[in-house]
Amino acid sequence: MGQVRIIAGQWRRRLIPVPDRPGLRPTPDRVRETVFNWLEHLLDRDWSGIQVLDAFAGTGVLGFEAASRGAMRVTLVDKDRDACGEMLRLCATLKAPTQQIQVLQADALRHLAERPRASLDLIFLDPPFRQALLEPALAAAALALRPGGLMYVESERPMDEWLAGQADRGPLAHLELIRSLRAGQVMAGLLSSRKSEPSTTQGREHP
Repeated sequence: MGQVRIIAGQWRRRLIPVPDRPGLRPTPDRVRETVFNWLEHLLDRDWSGIQVLDAFAGTGVLGFEAASRGAMRVTLVDKDRDACGEMLRLCATLKAPTQQIQVLQADALRHLAERPRASLDLIFLDPPFRQALLEPALAAAALALRPGGLMYVESERPMDEWLAGQADRGPLAHLELIRSLRAGQVMAGLLSSRKSEPSTTQGREHP
C-alpha cells in the first residue's frame, strides 16, 4: 500500500493511504502541488464559498486537498464501495465536518448529469483511462460548471489536441484550456468556463 500526502491547509502533511487496486492512480504529490499553485493564484487564495466536486475520486486526495485549504463544500464521488469506505474513514480520522465533505458511492457520469446546471465552482475530473469516459464526463461537467468556474482534468491525451479534435464541441465550446502539464503518461489540464460574451451588436449604431 502506498501513500500520498495533503500538501497545505489545516490537514497539511497528513497521509492518505493508497490501496493496491486496479485502475487506482492518485495524482502524484508533485503534480498536485503544481495544480494547487495554479488554483491558489486564480482564486486569489480565497477558497471560501467554493463548491467542489471530485468525480471518479479514488482516494479523494484532490477533494481533501481542496477542503484542507478551506473549500466550503466538497463532494467526493466514486462507484467503488471500498474506495468510498476508505474516504469515509479518512473523514472520521480528520474529523472533517459533514457539512464540508460528502462522500457518495455513485456513478460519476450519472452524478454529473444530474447536477444542477452552473452549480459548481471547481471540478476535478480524473476518469479511468481507455474506457471512453472522457468525452461524456467533460460534456456533463461543462454543464455543471458555473461561468468562470475551473475544471482540472487528467487524461491519456494532451487536452489541447483532444479539444481541437472535437468537431461538434457542444457544451465544450465554453471551455478554454488555460494551463497544462505532462507527468509521465498522464496529461493534465486546467480549463476555465468562459463567461458569456457580450453580444456582437451591443453598442453599435444602427442606420
